[in-house]
Amino acid sequence: MACKALRVSGGTVHAARTETVKPDAAAAAPSGYGPGNLQSAYGLTSAAASQGSGATIAIVDAYNDPNAEADLAKYRAQYGLSACTTANGCFKKVGQTGSTTSLPAADAGWSEEISLDLDMASAVCPNCHILLVEAKTASMANLGTAVNEAVTLGAKYVSNSYGGSESSSDTGYDTKYFNHPGVAITVSAGDSGYGAEYPAASKYVTSVGGTALSSASNTRGWTESVWSTNSTEGTGSGCSAYDAKQTWQKDTGCAKRTISDVSAVADPATGVAVYDSYGITAGWYTFGGTSASSPIIAAVYALAGTPSSGSYPTSFPYAHTTSLNDVTSGSNGSCSGTYLCTAKSGYDGPTGLGTPSGTAAFTG
Repeated sequence: MACKALRVSGGTVHAARTETVKPDAAAAAPSGYGPGNLQSAYGLTSAAASQGSGATIAIVDAYNDPNAEADLAKYRAQYGLSACTTANGCFKKVGQTGSTTSLPAADAGWSEEISLDLDMASAVCPNCHILLVEAKTASMANLGTAVNEAVTLGAKYVSNSYGGSESSSDTGYDTKYFNHPGVAITVSAGDSGYGAEYPAASKYVTSVGGTALSSASNTRGWTESVWSTNSTEGTGSGCSAYDAKQTWQKDTGCAKRTISDVSAVADPATGVAVYDSYGITAGWYTFGGTSASSPIIAAVYALAGTPSSGSYPTSFPYAHTTSLNDVTSGSNGSCSGTYLCTAKSGYDGPTGLGTPSGTAAFTG
């Protein structure tokens, strides 16, 4: 599994992976969208101010970010968000077995991913508690174990900003790691353009695609299109080779599960501000990738309230399609012009049913 974060520096996009990251000059002040921008774009300003207390968003990633709590404090202080610390009970970091002391080896690339995830959860749901669960490696078995631990520890919202190629083992992973009724599990759709990835293809998760988000002189004040930088960089989408289609997914061009369900900003060119310091020059960076959109959507679920017992929250947007911003322009690759890689009115692969317009589409 690889993380799905992309860091922008000097006009160049760097993948946040497990290899060594070359330090770049960090900015002294944020560049990229902050909490106010994201809340405005997705109709969440009021909800973010008044909702989310008592909710816990779990962030599942691989390896340890030793500076996670300190970097999160920098982000939240910059934007006037309340402190979220171990001491006040808002923040908790554990390994995949739930231990607060037995943590995996540190890794610079995954630390960037962790900073992005923590900051986006904070930006959209500043009143939420955050549980960071660090898997000891980036294997599906260890990451899946971390997902199970997040649910065991009480999180009702679990964000996963990683993915890899599909395999015949995926349906077994579904049962073992992702079948958690009553829990909203979000997964990044991928950053390599058209093509299906796992665990975004799991029928039990909300697969989150990516958009380019820009301000506009329209009623909403914002406009979005499919994120596609080039033929090898853009939001993932596609038709799963293994996972069955859920009953609520009604598109007819894919007999199995279609990716994505919903979407949010992911284009590095319209990226988000993130503070990071481990293994890199400490400071502010601009990030994109569907690693940004997954925790954003997990936080929207948290604002919307606890999912009903026995429910699969990935189904919720399908019951509230008019409560989403329909994204109708752009493509992330070649699929004979079909909706699997090309945005259109209504459902399409790259952006799913659309992006949040308030919390209504994420209740159920």
